[in-house]
Amino acid sequence: MAESKTGLRKPVFTKIDQLRPGTSGHTLTVKVVSTKMVLQKGRPDGPQVRQMRIAECLVGDETGMIIFTARNDQVDLMKEGSTVTLRNAKIDMFKGSMRLAVDKWGRVEVTEPASFTVKEDNNLSLIEYELVNVVED
Repeated sequence: MAESKTGLRKPVFTKIDQLRPGTSGHTLTVKVVSTKMVLQKGRPDGPQVRQMRIAECLVGDETGMIIFTARNDQVDLMKEGSTVTLRNAKIDMFKGSMRLAVDKWGRVEVTEPASFTVKEDNNLSLIEYELVNVVED
């Protein structure tokens, strides 16, 4: 049997302007522009009371910006001005617009400050998409 390499694949980094609705598996390096807490509540769930926190964070790179939905522990990492790497991120649709999210299969890591300037005039979360069903005869 031939020896197969079981090493880790090098991640392919995606730019924000390449994101499309319904896609997943993205790895991006982005700067946090702003963070806004949208939900914070305790959940009596077993012996300890767990906090459920959701924040909407505007993140961007040199090609554009998008809203990232940070959940629970991810909220602490999303400090304004910091640079983070989002691994295995996916696009969720919320009221017809794109939101970037990282679920339990992905990772959010704080990384060294990036040298790029965020392109603030291309916010992909402001573009409204409409689901169109195509019926073929």
